[in-house]
Amino acid sequence: MKNIFLAFILFTNIMSAQERYTVSGTITDISNGETLFGASVFLEGTTIGVTTNEYGFYSITAPKGNYNMIISYIGFTELKKDITLDKDHKIDFEIVEFSTQLDEIVLTAEEPERAILRKPEMSVSKLNIKTVKQMPVVLGELDIIKSLQMLPGVTNNGEGSSGFHVRGGAADQNLVLLDEAIIYNTSHLLGFFSVFNADAIKDIKLYKGGIPARFGGRTSSVLDVRQKDGNSKNFAMTGGIGLISSRLALEGPMFKEKGSFLIAGRGSYAHLLLKAAGEDNSANFYDLNLKTNYNLNGSNQLFLSGYFGRDAFEFGESFNSSYGNLSGNLRWNHIFNDRLFSNLSLIYSKYDYDLGIVIEEFNWVSSINNYNIKYDLKYYTSEKFKLDFGASGIYYDFDPGQILPTSETSEVNPLSLDRKKAFEGALYINAEHMLTNKLTVQYGLRFSAFSRMGGQAMAEYEDDKPVVYNQLLGIYERGRAIGETDYEKSESIKTFGNLEPRVSLAYQLNDKTALKAGYSRAAQYIHLLSNTTSVTPLDVWTPSGKFVKPQLSDQFALGYFRNFDDKRYSMEVEAYYKTTDNRIDYIDGSDLIGTNNIETEILNGESRAYGLEFLARKNEGKFTGWFAYTLSKSEQRTPGGNAGGLGINDGKWYNTAYDRTHDFSLTGAFELNEKWSFGTNLVFQTGRPVTYPNGQYTYEDLSIASYSDRNSDRLPAYHRLDISANYKPNRKPNNRWKGEWVFGLYNVYNLKNAASISFGQNVDTGANEATRTAIFGIVPSITYNFKF
Repeated sequence: MKNIFLAFILFTNIMSAQERYTVSGTITDISNGETLFGASVFLEGTTIGVTTNEYGFYSITAPKGNYNMIISYIGFTELKKDITLDKDHKIDFEIVEFSTQLDEIVLTAEEPERAILRKPEMSVSKLNIKTVKQMPVVLGELDIIKSLQMLPGVTNNGEGSSGFHVRGGAADQNLVLLDEAIIYNTSHLLGFFSVFNADAIKDIKLYKGGIPARFGGRTSSVLDVRQKDGNSKNFAMTGGIGLISSRLALEGPMFKEKGSFLIAGRGSYAHLLLKAAGEDNSANFYDLNLKTNYNLNGSNQLFLSGYFGRDAFEFGESFNSSYGNLSGNLRWNHIFNDRLFSNLSLIYSKYDYDLGIVIEEFNWVSSINNYNIKYDLKYYTSEKFKLDFGASGIYYDFDPGQILPTSETSEVNPLSLDRKKAFEGALYINAEHMLTNKLTVQYGLRFSAFSRMGGQAMAEYEDDKPVVYNQLLGIYERGRAIGETDYEKSESIKTFGNLEPRVSLAYQLNDKTALKAGYSRAAQYIHLLSNTTSVTPLDVWTPSGKFVKPQLSDQFALGYFRNFDDKRYSMEVEAYYKTTDNRIDYIDGSDLIGTNNIETEILNGESRAYGLEFLARKNEGKFTGWFAYTLSKSEQRTPGGNAGGLGINDGKWYNTAYDRTHDFSLTGAFELNEKWSFGTNLVFQTGRPVTYPNGQYTYEDLSIASYSDRNSDRLPAYHRLDISANYKPNRKPNNRWKGEWVFGLYNVYNLKNAASISFGQNVDTGANEATRTAIFGIVPSITYNFKF
């Protein structure tokens, strides 16, 4: 491998042997030393340009000559510098932010017009923390996940639900990374807040399609979130005080300004308010972000980052629950030369879930741990060709659950399910190639391999069927176990391997318009199991293996991009079609609690999603904002397969739980003057699919409900209006303390949107009745934000 790489470098150097020189370095914010990801660096009057990588590094190679180099980044003053390329240069740049207002969130283009149109990157959205736009959110807390849900193709599963869904995919099909560490649950308080503290976050990038080859393991999207490095120039403090939660972030230089640190904490006190109001229920969360870095020399830098967060709930005397994420990452950046950049990461991530059933006096505990090593390199071969390549390996340790009695009087026997081990490895290579001044192509290949490891006994089933179809009753049942096979730790129970090609292209029709297209294939080897019949859903992850196949997804996308009126307005239209094989589905009456052999509860199916996304933006002026609309369909089909029978819903296509025919959102911000600014959100979504009973019958004095086809009904349409007002008091220009008041109204017209509808019989009359459950009506909020 090493010899092949050296030969490739020699070949590309020979091919570009005319007089060419390279200028490289890093781009940082002059106020705090933060590196800027996605800053544009280009040579004026040419087609030569790049954007900085995740660590602010850039490299440009061009023919010998005099150039005007331009550095630009949204929210910062454009910097121009005359350079003479008669030798290689290393030049670091510090650029100045437009405004000194508080950090907020905005959806915006992160690069100049010409760079966006030419770049072969589509189905990608970026949220930038360092901007001056504001979006009203529930309970006054800036929330990255809820901001993402205002984009086309992204939605949630209703108020009070965790996770998010991209282009008709499930929540577990999203790869969520915080400083490269996998986050398995993105929500606090059942989805009311996200795990991302805006005071600690620098960059957010969501890949809905056209996923680069360096990412793998999920079939729907990648959310790449980067923490701040910490202010390397001055000590700084940022925070906010709200009605149910508060936050505080501290950062500053370390090691005689050769490094910096960041400590950010957040906590809620909703449980205190509920107890004071006499409620039996309780809910609270806290999290902590940590990061530090040390610059060894001009070519080597170390980073150490971590995250810890936890939620806890009590629901009267019925049950209690807690869950949390823990992650850490040690990274080494190394610059070999002015063209070759590398990053080596050692990563640990853990997610665990604890459910306590008070009446039955037992706890259910499950977790997933993974240990990850990855090595990524970027080689800037020439002004028209850039190469990414690398390798990664993840070791998984799944603990699907333990049942532990909580008292000596409990009648529940202790139970420990078999732990599962697995290893996932990958190699990738990806190239960005400017074929002409108008056509740029990005193409890559990822090879992934997954091995379900031994160290446990696996059940064997009659006719090799863990699920069988009972023709007499017309239902699926658990297969009959006929024995077990013991696998040693050194054995592999099942091994999979997949090639994952990725390609995208951009053709610039003119200075304002571009067409883009892309195709990507992705493999997903781990699966989230959700038992919808339980009182509360359990987050239990399971690996692919003998009876559980990896999910394989193919996505095609086509897009049209245009800017108007000197970039004051922009428009994006994308169409997509996505298929996924081996999507898990559950037999009727499936039960995941205490089940050691999960293969007896599931069937393998397939899904498809397709749609049209539209995004129009106003980028400049006192009023800015965007309008997003998605017309889409998300369906699943589960035939009986080896189990026999016709399958779920007679093997016909049916709506997934996250299908939304229409999804409309309008977001706006208006700056009245230096003191007052206003924001608004308007949201409308088709109601999510559900399954309702369509009749009942009596059997041996028992009233039994019969149900319609799975997900053939829908909840009522969801819609709401939010507004907010920001007030910045008078302050002296040189005063370091900056504060603002944020007033918000969530769901202004107090609509009780249905989170669920349940059916039952009235105890007194015996009549059938439906009960509609709503999470929120109108919710006012007030928050004081400060920065020092």
